[in-house]
Amino acid sequence: MESFKSSPHAIACDAATVYSKLTNPSLIQQQIEANADKIDDEAKRHLDTVKFTQDSISIASPMGEVTLALDHEASVDGQRVVYTASQSPIPINMVINLEAQPDATTMSTAELQLNLPFFMRKMVEGQLQEGAERFGQLLARIPFDRL
Repeated sequence: MESFKSSPHAIACDAATVYSKLTNPSLIQQQIEANADKIDDEAKRHLDTVKFTQDSISIASPMGEVTLALDHEASVDGQRVVYTASQSPIPINMVINLEAQPDATTMSTAELQLNLPFFMRKMVEGQLQEGAERFGQLLARIPFDRL
């Protein structure tokens, strides 16, 4: 399985709170709806392709809708959140690694894990690495203490 990781990013919230929020994606949907007037048009277009439920995130893609469901067995309380794609043509995991810091912040890395055929890897590895990095940056901007 290929792995594409973001660089570490600081989240201004303790690891236990971040973990509890990331394991309930419907909170993100509530926050989006509550702040719809503050979201720019480009972000709204991207958010229109994403659906959040109690324990899954669905993303519309050119290959069809991909649903990432929370993997309770692979997730580790306060340390690691794992979402696994269901009904995807290739196995995909979205992993968020959390490391508690002494100052009540959390260092996080976002990781995309995919089982890609060799010929496809060379075609998409740059985009996947960029996607992991952007996701890592996005996590650092979420106000977890206010969700």
